[in-house]
Amino acid sequence: MSGWEPDVLPGYWQCTFPLGPDPDGEGELEATLVRRGEPDPSARRAVLMVHGFTDYFFNTEFADHLAARGFAFYALDLHKCGRSHREGQTPHFTTNLARYDVELERSLDAIAAESPARILVCGHSAGGLVVSLWLDRLRRRGATARKHVSGLMLNSPWLDLQGHPILRTPPTSAALLALGRLRKRTVIRRPAEGGYGTTLHRDYYGEFDYDLTWKPIGGFPVTFGWIHAIRRGQARLHRGLDVGVPNLILRSDRSVREVVDPDQIQRGDAVLDVSQIARWAGCIGNRTTIVPIADAKHDVFLSVRESREQAYAELDRWLDWYLDIDNPPAPTQSDRSDGHG
Repeated sequence: MSGWEPDVLPGYWQCTFPLGPDPDGEGELEATLVRRGEPDPSARRAVLMVHGFTDYFFNTEFADHLAARGFAFYALDLHKCGRSHREGQTPHFTTNLARYDVELERSLDAIAAESPARILVCGHSAGGLVVSLWLDRLRRRGATARKHVSGLMLNSPWLDLQGHPILRTPPTSAALLALGRLRKRTVIRRPAEGGYGTTLHRDYYGEFDYDLTWKPIGGFPVTFGWIHAIRRGQARLHRGLDVGVPNLILRSDRSVREVVDPDQIQRGDAVLDVSQIARWAGCIGNRTTIVPIADAKHDVFLSVRESREQAYAELDRWLDWYLDIDNPPAPTQSDRSDGHG
């Protein structure tokens, strides 16, 4: 791991993890951990945020909110994503979601090296699927407490494949399996024109500013190999996970069909079918709280102002409960000197 350096976001810092050669043959992999502000050796709480597809960490409003609740804030740009994308790599491409485990656990170790904080993991969309599968594997290894993970918050997690039911039938899954192996980089969905992205970025019809190279308005292409990895992960989730910690799932109260006109998709999830999130949320395991947010977008924390305020209010309500039940003693001097616990 390299040292901490100034990030592209003012007041933030980043460090990189070299991960070695890409099993999918696209060169050397690196992941990037981002930290809000200076390290706090006395921090008792921390957040590790993981983005979704066609995404990276940029939402400083979300980070500021959690910091105000006493959390040290960290976010991970997964390999080939955002800050971690390297020349010659297919953005966000992987054929196995479990390959993210290494950088996720190295992020936990990096946080532990700075304080003995107990960690709330947050995941959005595909990142919500990734971290749920990872935490189930972490629990089965008996490492949840040792790695200081004590909670999970999911923001519109991608728990099933949206679209026509035929896409979720066994013959279609078998076809995806074959194509995922034989034609893994073949594009099955090209970037859209406008749509959801235009409701977010301030240069269009949204409120937020971010790098359109790392998060293009129309999204990145979807490949057979990547969607097969997603389907394998979803199938595992459908058999039931146990993430080992209390968890909150926030989602919109309704889906809307993604169209070019941003006025028609400002209020509702234009990316996922929220009924599928409701159906499969019980498969996450442990103590799960599920809250629909009226008129929220796919990323509930990038919604229109009133929906965003409701999302933060629901998050705060859950955090009040979470902090009450998970209240460790103040760290001792020996805790501070032993970064990894």
